[in-house]
Amino acid sequence: MTTTIGVDLGATKLLAGTVDVDGEVGDRVKRATPIEGPEAVADAIAEMVAELGGADRLGVGTPGYVDDEGSVGGVPNMVGWDPPVPLAQLVRAATGVNAVAVDNDVNVGALGEVAHGAAAGHDDVLCVFMGTGVGGGVVLDGRLRRGPHGLAGEIGHLIVRDGGRRCGCGGRGHVEAYGGRAGMEAEARRRHAAGESTALVEIAGDARMKSSVFAKALDKRDAMAVELIDEAIEAVGAAIASAVMLLDLSIVVVGGGVADRLGPELVARVGAAAAQRLVVGLAVPVVPSRLGDDAGIIGAARLVGS
Repeated sequence: MTTTIGVDLGATKLLAGTVDVDGEVGDRVKRATPIEGPEAVADAIAEMVAELGGADRLGVGTPGYVDDEGSVGGVPNMVGWDPPVPLAQLVRAATGVNAVAVDNDVNVGALGEVAHGAAAGHDDVLCVFMGTGVGGGVVLDGRLRRGPHGLAGEIGHLIVRDGGRRCGCGGRGHVEAYGGRAGMEAEARRRHAAGESTALVEIAGDARMKSSVFAKALDKRDAMAVELIDEAIEAVGAAIASAVMLLDLSIVVVGGGVADRLGPELVARVGAAAAQRLVVGLAVPVVPSRLGDDAGIIGAARLVGS
């Protein structure tokens, strides 16, 4: 029997699981993403694969742009990932698995949601993941669209405010600067350093402002947290509306750590923000991810034919 493992690599956590031919996830393992760079990540993946009993085929979803050789570029939220990073090669060497495929994390999440999740039965789909950054994956006519540069679906780097906040990539006014957890944290800490009080810093201290920190601050009705989330919703909604009008999509799926933690209410508000920007009479559902963390695992496994 062939064993397939899917790996979902994020800026804060690594998830891996065995996936059967029906898209069901079996055993899972999870750990914090190493901060020492790509080689350490490859070693961590090897340890997780061994913990799961080994693999014959291995798919990996990663932040950034991925070329046909499995090399990665454009990963602003991870330290030491200076492009090009030969991730597929590093993972093969670390795990001893020859059948390794790598693609963008939201591309593989989109594959999972179309195959077994909230977008099942749809051929023209946008998946948006609000996590450390904001990523997107596009399926058109039933096929994942990557584009000649691997950039299709990079909704996080659409400009929603010309000359606006600095994005982790160096640009200004990008969706990710407003809708990604890292962008929101950077703005919160900037404003706090300038003298504005917020429960976000009180709760997080010097540690990373995880999605749970934003949830707790919102429960306290912290003014800055409310404002930052409102801005995130508007930015992501505006980008989704533009994508829908450009590509004529039938459904949009919203997932990722921030969306999953803040729940269906956040997704509904993103959908409303998108709807008010569409032409009159056009209604495209914006729905929460059905697979959650498993979307990346299942989609990554599909890269190698699970």
